[in-house]
Amino acid sequence: MYDALSTLTPATLDRATLWLGRGGLRPTRQRQTLAALLIGDGGHRHVTAESLFAATREAGEKVSLATVYNTLKAFCDAGLLHEVSVDGARSYFDTRMDDHPHFFWEDSAELTDAPSEGLQITGLPRAPEGTEVSRVDVVIRIRRKS
Repeated sequence: MYDALSTLTPATLDRATLWLGRGGLRPTRQRQTLAALLIGDGGHRHVTAESLFAATREAGEKVSLATVYNTLKAFCDAGLLHEVSVDGARSYFDTRMDDHPHFFWEDSAELTDAPSEGLQITGLPRAPEGTEVSRVDVVIRIRRKS
């Protein structure tokens, strides 16, 4: 993922606190830690709850896996992350908030940003009565040629 130990600095924790504030979330210690690991260096990430949990352990922080799941959900609900489901059992959390497609690398189970030039989405079905389309996720499953 990245070097978790060098991510938890005063500067990255400050950036995390500001990010949490944009979502209207109280900056608890655990939220600050998880936010710093996600966005502390300003880079974009695609993480699973398990990979973020591993990063907290690597950084020497004590956060339960259940707390990581609950916090990621809170970050999504606050509009700070997008959840991208690649199948019924696996979700990734994306720090990049603009609309963009993804590649899902089947051989490594990695999610990466895909280029959006040339992508056209046309002919969406009409949303059911009383609803509206909130967003469209495009996940392109790829694998290396044998």
